Amino acid sequence: MANRRTSGTKNFLKAFALTITIWSNTQPFVENALTTNFSHRFQATVPQKLPALTTVLDLSHNHIPEILISDFSSLPKLQVLILSHNFIRALDLGIFRYNEELEHLDLSHNILYILSCHSVMQLKHLDLSYNHFLSVPMCPEFGKMKNLEYLGFSVRKIQQSDFSYIAHLQLKTLFLGLEDLVKYNSGNLPMFNTKSLQIILPLNSDFHVLSDLAINATINLELSNIQDKQINDLRTFLLHLNKNAELLHLTLSNIQCDWNGLINILQAVWKSTIQYVVISNAAQLEVPNKIPFDYTETSLKALTLKQTTFTTFFSEPTNLYRLFVDMNITALTIADAGLIHMLCPSQYSSFNYLSFSNNSLTDAVFKSCDNLTLLENLILQKNQFKHLAKVSLMTSYMKSLKYLDMSKNLLQYNDNGDDCNWGRNLVELNLSSNMLSGSVFKCLPVNIQKLDLQSNNILSIPKDIIELRALEEMNLAFNKLSDLPGCGQFRSLTILNLEMNSVVTPSSEFYHSCQGIRELNAGHNPFKCSCELRQFINLEEQGLVKLVGWPELYMCSYPENVRGSALKNFHVSDITCNTTLLVTIILITTIATTAVASFLCVHFNVPWYLEMIWQWTQVKHRKWKNQPEDQLNILQFHAFISYSEHDSDWVKNVLIPNLEKEDGSIRICQHKRNFVAGKSIVENILDCIEKSYKTIFVLSPNFVQSEWCHYELYFAHHKVFSEDHDSLILVLLESIPAYIVPARYHKLKALMAKRTYLEWPKERSKHGLFWANLRAAIQIKIPYQEK
Repeated sequence: MANRRTSGTKNFLKAFALTITIWSNTQPFVENALTTNFSHRFQATVPQKLPALTTVLDLSHNHIPEILISDFSSLPKLQVLILSHNFIRALDLGIFRYNEELEHLDLSHNILYILSCHSVMQLKHLDLSYNHFLSVPMCPEFGKMKNLEYLGFSVRKIQQSDFSYIAHLQLKTLFLGLEDLVKYNSGNLPMFNTKSLQIILPLNSDFHVLSDLAINATINLELSNIQDKQINDLRTFLLHLNKNAELLHLTLSNIQCDWNGLINILQAVWKSTIQYVVISNAAQLEVPNKIPFDYTETSLKALTLKQTTFTTFFSEPTNLYRLFVDMNITALTIADAGLIHMLCPSQYSSFNYLSFSNNSLTDAVFKSCDNLTLLENLILQKNQFKHLAKVSLMTSYMKSLKYLDMSKNLLQYNDNGDDCNWGRNLVELNLSSNMLSGSVFKCLPVNIQKLDLQSNNILSIPKDIIELRALEEMNLAFNKLSDLPGCGQFRSLTILNLEMNSVVTPSSEFYHSCQGIRELNAGHNPFKCSCELRQFINLEEQGLVKLVGWPELYMCSYPENVRGSALKNFHVSDITCNTTLLVTIILITTIATTAVASFLCVHFNVPWYLEMIWQWTQVKHRKWKNQPEDQLNILQFHAFISYSEHDSDWVKNVLIPNLEKEDGSIRICQHKRNFVAGKSIVENILDCIEKSYKTIFVLSPNFVQSEWCHYELYFAHHKVFSEDHDSLILVLLESIPAYIVPARYHKLKALMAKRTYLEWPKERSKHGLFWANLRAAIQIKIPYQEK
């Protein structure tokens, strides 16, 4: 008994793994297969021109009456051929001689009655069940199929020699469909040498097949269609099992019996060498008040009862509960049985695994139960539990509990002061498909490692929750979360499922606190494709996190112009999304532009020109206000002379006397003589330039050093462009070296480079020509005006 207790879940799971392995050996599966599927196509013949590299061909559920050698001869790589549910009458296995890699052949559910044998040496799976064979279609060639692992027959007659050719084969599974058996003589069944034996018992209960059943190496026995008259035969078979028999797994389905018949089966199993029993589809059984059962030493470790309803309309239900809960076995499963309650064992129990899924159990189950100290796995899926706090209190007495499945119940937690007290060793909890909200995070086991909360009503994860330091895997799929949660309270989280939520944009907290996540499923969410999503996309592209279903399950839902686009194809520039970088670039650009502009302004003396423009504008504005428009452009002087004060002697004593004559034919505008008192200097300069036909600039090194000369040159040059005529006369009094001209006098440089100027000759003989040219340049008839 001690050995059975320590083996626990490990032996139970090993048993089910073996059952699954046996089942999977009957399923067609080829790695890297090229599958061609023509099932349910109303085909009357095998399709032509099939791909030559086809490895799996499914022609099931059609109307094919005949197959020929030419149908498959062009498929040398064919490994799996499914021809079930057709109308094939006759078959010569020789048609597969060219399919040298064929391993799986399913011809079940046809109307075969003739089978021409041919050794298909490489076959591993051959299913001939549910055809019209009168007797077992056996021939010597079957004995040569050394690789055969699965063989299935359905017959109406059994003779003693029918299985002689395959008696030496080491089959993994032998299926016998005997429900239509019409002729059977006692003793005709041989000693079967197969790991798994599946028998559909005859509907005619007069054929006592179970009485003749003998097994040797069989580990798994599956019996179906057990009628009430066959219960004794089954009981006899179980009680007479050889103590050295290898039979460990017994599956009984479609049983027609009453409660006493079921108890007889259980009692016989209890006393046999069988360790794992599954009983299903025993209809509805009324439980009596008195239930005798012998609990003495047994080899049984796991009992499963499913699709069998127990009713207690006329009896005390406590007896039913006590019958099962007091069994000293490792694992017990009672599913789809209509149970409304279950008692606590009357003494310390050896249960390591309990499953009561799909019943009507409530929060009152196992209340204050301290006799399940060895229980590690508890399955209470699909019942009527409502209060999560009460469920937690139930587990607090189960000191060894590691896995709890409370999915598909009506659980809620309202955080109204109810304390949650979970078992201290609980590491895996399934609370999926309930009615839980975000408050559930305030009622969870502190040592939990795997948590399933999918299909609830969780809108968000509260900030003030307990810290789940051991949590490694969390499933929040099919909830209503609008954001990827942070991991501040889940520091060890590595796997997170958020599929089918309402996540629009991941929060910054997720990136900062969830750096330990290695696998994330966030597919089928309505993502908003914006800058905030770039970091999420980079998780997969940089290999930081494996996004399950990437890229097919990740699509943009917002904004409208990118709806339906894959996140993988969404791109936006770094500058657009990085505010700091954008501000930095703008600042740098602004500073650089300002610096360049400042440099250019200083280099080209822009402030000075701006000041000139302002002065000119102000003067123009005042003149426009103070003078009639028809007097603005009236000439009063032939020339305005601009010169440096250092050159005033030459201007006063030479230039002016030689230009102005006593007849008054030439009038010269001069600073000291013609500037109007009360006006600003700039206004006087502009006034003289505008009232003069020409402006004469006396150029010398002194000129370029004079600020006011520069003003006058600027305003006079502006008049050239504004009035569209040449009014400038340059008189070079002394040569001007280029290096002494300031940079801001670029207009003077341009004028001297492009315009012809009059140079004051040093020789007296040339003065007459100089004065003649200068007078000719300024000569114009100007009407005399009184001041």
